[in-house]
Amino acid sequence: MNGGAERRARHGRRSLVGLLFVAPLALFAPLAAARRNAPWGGADEIERRYTPAKAVYDVDAPDATALARVLDRVSYLNKVYEANPFEASIVVVVHGDAIPLFGIRDLDRYREVMERAQSLTQSGPIEFRVCRADAAMRGYAASDIHGFARLVPMADAEIVRLQGEGYAYMR
Repeated sequence: MNGGAERRARHGRRSLVGLLFVAPLALFAPLAAARRNAPWGGADEIERRYTPAKAVYDVDAPDATALARVLDRVSYLNKVYEANPFEASIVVVVHGDAIPLFGIRDLDRYREVMERAQSLTQSGPIEFRVCRADAAMRGYAASDIHGFARLVPMADAEIVRLQGEGYAYMR
């Protein structure tokens, strides 16, 4: 090997060794910065198993994105409860601005979130109940609401009734 090639080879090995030394430090730099900005340290995790229970969600989501976030929570609670139809029950009471999301005439606009809502009724003890009084004020009859949901006379009265049956209130 001539002198120039030998120097390039040594430089290449030093560069590789330097890279192997510096690369891990670069990975931990953001972590170190985060720790400097955390005067109380990081949170402790508590491991816990939850006994299936009954929950009622009060939903007047203003749009499909907000409803999707509620569906995320409902789905995760169902997963935590292991979709146990004997011990758990999750009722989503829909009213207010969320009613048009459940309207058949608006299916093209809200198809994705409605397909997701409908699929939740198939994957566990989850029900959707729509406020008939609020729906009527917005021009919706029972025949205008998707068939996986049921209409109840009034959202607030249904929530109170369910709480009387031991359902925990979720907002």
